[in-house]
Amino acid sequence: MSERRIIHIDMDYFYAQVEMRDQPKLKGKPVIVGGKASGRGVVSTASYEARKYGVHSAMPMAQAHKLCPDGYYITPHFDKYKEASEKIMNIFRGYTEIVEPLSLDEAYLDITHLVRPDLPASRIAQYIREEIFQTTQLTASAGVSYNKFLAKLASGMNKPNNLTVINYHNAHDILMNLDIGEFRGVGSATKKKMNDNGIYTGQDLYNKSERELIHLFGKRGHGLYNKARGIDDSPVKSTRVRKSVGTERTFATDVNSDEEILHKIHELSDKTAERLARIQKSGKTVTVKIKTFKFETFSKQKSLRDPIRNETDIYNIAYSLYTDLKDPEVPIRLVGVTVGNLERSTYENMSIYDFI
Repeated sequence: MSERRIIHIDMDYFYAQVEMRDQPKLKGKPVIVGGKASGRGVVSTASYEARKYGVHSAMPMAQAHKLCPDGYYITPHFDKYKEASEKIMNIFRGYTEIVEPLSLDEAYLDITHLVRPDLPASRIAQYIREEIFQTTQLTASAGVSYNKFLAKLASGMNKPNNLTVINYHNAHDILMNLDIGEFRGVGSATKKKMNDNGIYTGQDLYNKSERELIHLFGKRGHGLYNKARGIDDSPVKSTRVRKSVGTERTFATDVNSDEEILHKIHELSDKTAERLARIQKSGKTVTVKIKTFKFETFSKQKSLRDPIRNETDIYNIAYSLYTDLKDPEVPIRLVGVTVGNLERSTYENMSIYDFI
């Protein structure tokens, strides 16, 4: 069995970043997204500018207002966050079907099957981060390691907008110098109990025997013993069967040039073909989606007798669908190409690595 390669992707201050993307005047400002201070509202997300004032997630909004009276306070727009999250999760599933979402803005990806000597896990993680930014204009931090515990630890080490790798060469030193409160699963009560027993760092935890830890913390002691040694065998749990593969792009300005739009559809067809190749699937349905300058969404699809995954085949069908769908008088702001009704590809001569 090959050594595992796990990526943990965590979007940077997700809700606040979406708001800052959609309202450029907010960039560089202390932005706090959450409920109303007059009620029992709490902070959902705070930008890094707001965090400098001591504002953090789960803090009562009333307290946030005291710490940062000049902040920009925004009520959550969950429809926007869900839309961005769907695009991000689709990007993940374009690389691997083994995706375990933890929330709207973070997930584990098992990419063991993609890694090879000339394509290390860190480069795949960088490709994913770049594609997230190209698609959503949002930044993400990524952690890469040989298990879930270390991958999640890595993603939080150099936020925002960074990539961190924990491997067999640096894992021990990182864990030994870690404050005990930074170990996943160690809350305030557990941390206090650990401190009362002389455990302040990963090194202190490492120095305790498994028997001592089980005596102190019951069944959890075994897990803590393993964490201090960077051991975590838990699998990335994928709970969703992928039904389609697609790519969409929003234009910087509204576009009504067929030449420009078809050029973008060609790019999207190529990108969709790459994703199909990675997961070794073909599809029998092609869909083209457009969103007009009035934010009206229209789509048209065609079902095929034989499955396809070649970029030329996808583009030819998408071209036809677009010409049937597009009103020549109406500019559009978004276009998308999706291949659905997936099945295992029979193109045995094609490698998933040809398209990465």
